Amino acid sequence: MTIKTTMRTLLAAGVLLMLGTAQAQDKGPIKMVVPFGAGTTTDTVARVVGEGLGKALQQTVIVDNRAGAGGSTGSDMVAKSAPDGRTLVMGTVGTHAINAALFSKLPYDPMRDFAPVAFIGYTPTLLVVAAESPLKSLKDLAQAAARPQGVTFASAGNGTSGHLAGELLAQRLGGKMLHVPFKEGAMALTGVISSQVDFMFYHPAAVMPQIKAGKLRALGSSGAVRSAAASDVPTLMEQGIADFDLVAWFMLYAPAATPAATLTQLRTASAAALAQPDVMARLRDQGIESRPMRAEEMQPFNKTELGKWAGLVKRSGAQVD
Repeated sequence: MTIKTTMRTLLAAGVLLMLGTAQAQDKGPIKMVVPFGAGTTTDTVARVVGEGLGKALQQTVIVDNRAGAGGSTGSDMVAKSAPDGRTLVMGTVGTHAINAALFSKLPYDPMRDFAPVAFIGYTPTLLVVAAESPLKSLKDLAQAAARPQGVTFASAGNGTSGHLAGELLAQRLGGKMLHVPFKEGAMALTGVISSQVDFMFYHPAAVMPQIKAGKLRALGSSGAVRSAAASDVPTLMEQGIADFDLVAWFMLYAPAATPAATLTQLRTASAAALAQPDVMARLRDQGIESRPMRAEEMQPFNKTELGKWAGLVKRSGAQVD
């Protein structure tokens, strides 16, 4: 065990003891809303964090899946919930950055209607092709896109991070890249594995098993640094594409009017939860990389992400009424 891991473990134990002896909230269940369906990456992350948070607070944390409208349905429910610390939402880059530009009438304001509780982590996506694809490098992809027929790329739907990453790649490389939206990520991945579609950007947790099984090949990573889950895969920036830093991320939010004392307790408990070795390990298994973020840094981060993704949505032409 490293010194860093040992320190985190001791911190978690100390905070657990503190929270166990001085509970500011009434005992009772906390609802963590997941604005997507069961079995999605967001759902898995929420259940891991929820278990750790429940242990830290010595309360039951119930995960409540409220899918719909690209995550907007569940997010809006939390935005309009009582600000008592009992209802939280596992927000994502989609619900709290992309949707603001994607939906013409979003029922909530990602900045005004929420108070950030904890930045859970981020994950770069991997650009993958079928194992038998003739596209063996980014150079091959650029050359194929320059041909009259161009290439196709899949995503889990219009306006998703995978769609927008593909659009940005098309802008950077040039040529013809046709977007093929699927109803969900698993279907899109199947389309790539079967060579119905040429490539896609997707989470390491979903593609690494297929890469290891010899069904997919990774050509690059979408983040500024290599993915810890695929350290042998170079970033697109390393391969000469300037300013290509797109990652999916997860942040826990409470309703905006939640009292400061309650937010402090939730933030302290969340820090303890994220420092628990089993939580850290399970998040890493999902390809989630940690990034310490103080309370005062979370809103500015959110604002920057809103601007970045708004530009991509506008250039892609994606819009949901």
